[in-house]
Formats: sequence, structure tokens, C-alpha cells
Amino acid sequence: MLSAYSDMLFKAALVVYTIAMLMHAVEYVMAKSTTPAAPGASGSATAVAAGAEGTAGSESPGTTLTATATATPPGGGEVVGGGTRSRADRFGRMAVSLTILGVLLHVGAIATRGVAVARWPLGNMYEFASAICLAAVVTWLVVLRRTAGRGRSVRTVGAFVLSPVFILMFLAGTVLYAQAAPVVPALRSYWLVVHVTTVTIASGLMMVAGAASVLYLIKRSGRLTEFAARLPDVEALDRLAYRITVVGFPIYTFAVIAGAIWAEAAWGRFWGWDPKETVAFVAWVVYAAYLHARATAGWRTTGAAWINVLGLATIMFNLFFINMVVAGLHSYAGL
Repeated sequence: MLSAYSDMLFKAALVVYTIAMLMHAVEYVMAKSTTPAAPGASGSATAVAAGAEGTAGSESPGTTLTATATATPPGGGEVVGGGTRSRADRFGRMAVSLTILGVLLHVGAIATRGVAVARWPLGNMYEFASAICLAAVVTWLVVLRRTAGRGRSVRTVGAFVLSPVFILMFLAGTVLYAQAAPVVPALRSYWLVVHVTTVTIASGLMMVAGAASVLYLIKRSGRLTEFAARLPDVEALDRLAYRITVVGFPIYTFAVIAGAIWAEAAWGRFWGWDPKETVAFVAWVVYAAYLHARATAGWRTTGAAWINVLGLATIMFNLFFINMVVAGLHSYAGL
């Protein structure tokens, strides 16, 4: 019974995330461009302002105040408490509220799944993918909270963060779905809680960091100018990717060490170059290279971003291909 409730909560969370993603997409389309105005446009605006100032003496003060009060904010909207709230801003706020609701439903789905099977709910690919998505969305909400009120908001990229979450949750609920059941004896260990949970958190963090690096590369390339014009500036995207990776890398490092300790307890050796162990180590090296490149002249911009994207691709490869195609000691996907 609880497993059925868990599945319903999971589907409800997916629906809410989807609506939030669409609202973020509307916000992005309606958002004001971050591309600087052309010099000609700036000059025209200055001339208009100068003309208005020059005629101010011949016009009554009431006329000038009326013109200012009835000005329409960029993108359309309404005046709120002395400031302006555009339609894009309203859609963005609704998207964030829905995302919070989705997180609550998602937590309920994972918790009821754990109670239903009387174990830590990270025993197969369905549960693992679901938890990674939750970690990614929570990371995104924390980013929004910490960047609120600091210059231009990064909220406009919400659709690009929720898109991979939507895809991964859809795959989890269809292709990767597994019925609620006990895990195999090899997974009945407290190391499941320690190792898999930290891997899950790190993977969710890296998903958001990787998305930021992809958008950074698009913005910096100068291509797709109409699409990239509404993205935050390249410094904000680069800073977002770097700061999240700085948090995620130590967690991932601990997860790899915890996995080695668990391997020694379960199989009698710390490291055996099992396919999953090997790719996990490769991902660790890639992220270490990213942090090093980020602090190295000549690499700290585009080169570092490409390395970060490679790190995310390696983690996704380890999650899907290694678990689903390659046979090894870690073949517990439940498929």
C-alpha cells in the first residue's frame, strides 16, 4: 500500500516539476535581454532624455510626473510598491513556488518508499535516479536562495536545470522502474547509507554545475545570440558552476573512499578496478582537473568549462551505461 502511495507521490512530483519547468521557460522567453544595447540605441535614449530635460522648464511639473508614473516596465507588467514586477518575474516566482511543492512531494515519495521496503531507499536504479533528481532540485533552490538580491538573478536558467531532472525522472518512472522489494544480501549494510547517499548528493550537485557550464559555453561562444541573450552574464554562470563543484567535489571524494572501505568489507579488497570503480575514479580525476584548470591562467574560462561538462558526462555514463550494460560486481541496478 505504501509503495503505491510512493509511486503516486513520485508521479505528482514529476507533474509539478514539469509545470515549473514550463513556467521557467515562459519566464526565460519574456525576460529582458542581458545583451548591452547598441551604441546607436544608447545615443538615441540619451538624446530623448536630454530633450525631455530641455523641455521640462516649459512644461508643468505635473506633466513630467504623470509621464514617469505611467511608464511601462520592460516586458510588460505592473508597478508594485514603488518598483516594477514584470510578467516574467511573476512566472518565475510561480515556478519557484511549484518547485518547492515538487520537492515536498518528492521527499514524500522517497520516504514512503523507504518505509514500504523497510530499508534505505537507494537499492536500485529507480530509487537512485529519483534521489539524484531530488538532490539536484534542492541544490537549485539553495542557489536561488543564496543569490537572491545579488545583481541579476540566475533564476532565468531554471528551465535548463529542471529539463535534465524531468528527463531523468521520466526514465526512472518508466525504463528504470523497479517494484518495491528487499535488496540483495550484498547491499544489506550500513555502508549503503553512507556510500550511496554521498554519491547521490554529489551527483545532484554536479548535475546543476554541469548545466551551468553548458550555458556558460553557449553564452561565451557568441553563437545562438538570440537564445543566449537572456542568459545571465558569463561571470555569473562560471561562478555558479565553480562554487557548486567546490562543494560537490569533497563529497564525491568521500563517497569514493567510503566505497573502497565497503569493498574491502564485502569483497576483501579496497580496489579491484571493477568497471564502476574505474569510471568513478576517472570522474574524480576529471573534476580534480577542472578545479585545477579553474585556477590556471589560460584554462580558467572555456577550457575549465569543457572539463566540467566532461565530468558530468562521465558521471552520467557511469550511472546509465555501466549499470545497465556492463556486467560487474556493482550490477545491482534492479533491471
